[in-house]
Amino acid sequence: MNVANSATPNPWYRQRWPWLLMAGPAIVVVAGFVTLGLAIQSSDGLVADDYYTQGKAINMMLTRDARARELDYRAHLDMTKEGRVSLHFVAAAPNVNSLRLTLQHPTRAGFDREILLARAADASYTAAMPPIDASRWSLTLEDEARTWRLTGDWRAGENSVQFGGTR
Repeated sequence: MNVANSATPNPWYRQRWPWLLMAGPAIVVVAGFVTLGLAIQSSDGLVADDYYTQGKAINMMLTRDARARELDYRAHLDMTKEGRVSLHFVAAAPNVNSLRLTLQHPTRAGFDREILLARAADASYTAAMPPIDASRWSLTLEDEARTWRLTGDWRAGENSVQFGGTR
């Protein structure tokens, strides 16, 4: 009788193999819920809800780019370590008191920044620059009425950006 009692197997929940086999699908289910939570929390800035309206807006932007070329606007933007930006026009310069500089993150619209540059005595435009993370940014320079615009690219850490040509 002792031999028969020692040969009875343990119940399934005391075995190692069923738990090991169930661990893989359980991990996948938990990872699925984590992914669902992340998808609900964050918005996808790359997906356009109204692509037709955005397409029409692109045509307006191209018209503003052509207007800046027609006016021969070219500018150079310098950034200091103290957190200031200084903009100098190379050729023709607009006669306005302020300009709008927009920093657009390539994938996260929530990180976009807009800076108002004020005209200084030496015909340059200056402003304080908010701290931003190290990444690539698309810059847009335009007047307050948004009749023209210049665009450029900037990587955090670089000290200058060219708008509309070379210096």
